Amino acid sequence: MGRLKALAPSKLDSEQRALFDAITTGKRSRGRPLEDFLLDGGGLRGPFNAWLHAPNIGQPAQRLGEAIRYECRLPPKMRELAILTVAARWRADYEWWAHSRIARAVGLGDETITALKDGVLPSASAAEEIAVHRFAIELMANHQVSDETYREVVALLGDSGTVELVSLLGYYTLVSMLLNAFKVPMPAGETPPFAAES
Repeated sequence: MGRLKALAPSKLDSEQRALFDAITTGKRSRGRPLEDFLLDGGGLRGPFNAWLHAPNIGQPAQRLGEAIRYECRLPPKMRELAILTVAARWRADYEWWAHSRIARAVGLGDETITALKDGVLPSASAAEEIAVHRFAIELMANHQVSDETYREVVALLGDSGTVELVSLLGYYTLVSMLLNAFKVPMPAGETPPFAAES
């Protein structure tokens, strides 16, 4: 059970309804039924219910997330690798559950996904995966990135792609904080991936 009441669509005010519609009919909704977004009781899954409680923050936050997921030029495998790195760092169950599935769909291998959960990468990982992972780990752990790591990622992604990567890391840190602070529940029948480690 989460810490915030799940807000049913029928009970939303106009600002909340606008946010609900932006989430469920925007770029996230392509090829997905409305039910993918909803809890059994009708509230929104994941971080979205929290944002419904503060739609003045939720609307720009969901828009940033939409831009990061669907408009960035980061290769999908690199995007998901970075998201899983954040999820593992924060031990954010819902984020890990959602994005490990997406990571598999975009071609990130099971061995890599399993290793990321432990905060590492397989030694045989591609050079670009190692560079993105090292950048993310350094920034989260040290609050800085070494010149060598920075140069490596800029050579790989360019200035624009590096800005996108840092923005992604910040956004998914925000999402992880929401998920953890409000104890956002997993979908029914799913086991929290970090539960055994708690």
